[in-house]
Amino acid sequence: MDSPDRRALRFDRNEFSGAFGDLGTDFPLIVGMVAAAQLDGASVLIAYGLMEIGTGLYYRLPIPVQPLKAVAVIVITQHIGGAVLRGAGLAIGIAMLLLSALGLLDWLARVVPKAVIRGIQLGLGLQLASIALRDYVGADQAAGWWLAGLAFVIIVALLGNRRLPAGVPVIALGLIYALAFKIDVPQLVAATGVHLPQLTAPRLSDVAQGFVLLALPQIPLSLGNSILATRQIVHDYFPDVDLSVRKIGFTYALMNLINPFIGGVPTCHGSGGVAGHYAFGGRTGGSVVIYGTVFLVLGLFFGGAFTEIVKVFPLPVLGVLLLFEGLYLIVLFGDVAAVATELRLAALVGACAAFLPYGYVIGLVVGTALYYLGRRGLTGFAR
Repeated sequence: MDSPDRRALRFDRNEFSGAFGDLGTDFPLIVGMVAAAQLDGASVLIAYGLMEIGTGLYYRLPIPVQPLKAVAVIVITQHIGGAVLRGAGLAIGIAMLLLSALGLLDWLARVVPKAVIRGIQLGLGLQLASIALRDYVGADQAAGWWLAGLAFVIIVALLGNRRLPAGVPVIALGLIYALAFKIDVPQLVAATGVHLPQLTAPRLSDVAQGFVLLALPQIPLSLGNSILATRQIVHDYFPDVDLSVRKIGFTYALMNLINPFIGGVPTCHGSGGVAGHYAFGGRTGGSVVIYGTVFLVLGLFFGGAFTEIVKVFPLPVLGVLLLFEGLYLIVLFGDVAAVATELRLAALVGACAAFLPYGYVIGLVVGTALYYLGRRGLTGFAR
């Protein structure tokens, strides 16, 4: 049963620190989709903030909302328009609602072995760490490396410190840097005002096109990371909390049944988000509510200056936050290390997820198949 003390929301300095643990994943993807699909920045930020706040209040655990990663990558690289993106969100919401209602998520949770889930988390952790080091840390050249190095030292010194949680000074450092070198403050102030989300209604043709172009590549990743791996990591950190995959699937579906109509991007849950919030101090849904409030305020009052808002969180700082989020996922791989067959299976799935196109679905299917073949003595991947 759920522990009452863990189900109570807190809004202390540790929850504030944890609130920014997933920022390195979320913010660049949101910014990239707004630019590529020519979305209304205020609507996207407001919708994203509302989804975070609702999730924090509902789960009362550090289970945040994330942009759909496969969708984001395809939209950014192929410049798919906002109408198709919103149609894809609605298609994904309907698909996940059916998977949840029909009990298929429960079946999947029973079938997929833990070693495969650990492999998916390993692959995601490797990808996040790679992106952090390759694309974010050196984004501002020499200044960026110095900024990232200082943030890294602060986190190493303070990680796990409940009196002075690491996220607080790191976010403050990034904000000071942004105000000094990046943000046009007069332009930001001039654009201040109330901005409400633009209401939209996806057309049937956009839903169909979005399903083919965006939903089909995304759903396998969501099944592995957003559903199965999220349930697993919540159990890792909060073993007395009974969280079902069906419940996660329903909230995932509900978000994407709402987002397309208020100008938001498709969203999900994710094991990386839980790891990020937990790593930097979040232990309740308070960290998620705080995080969502930041996005809501930025969208409502500063949405007209979106190009300046994106500079508030410098990429080198986001990269360091993302690196530690990835490392926390990689560390979870250690609990299968004692059994050689599980170690090999998790490593194989992790390699597929990290390095192959459509690697998450390949790792999920191949890893599960090898596990059951091993139980019949046909491979070496079983106990």
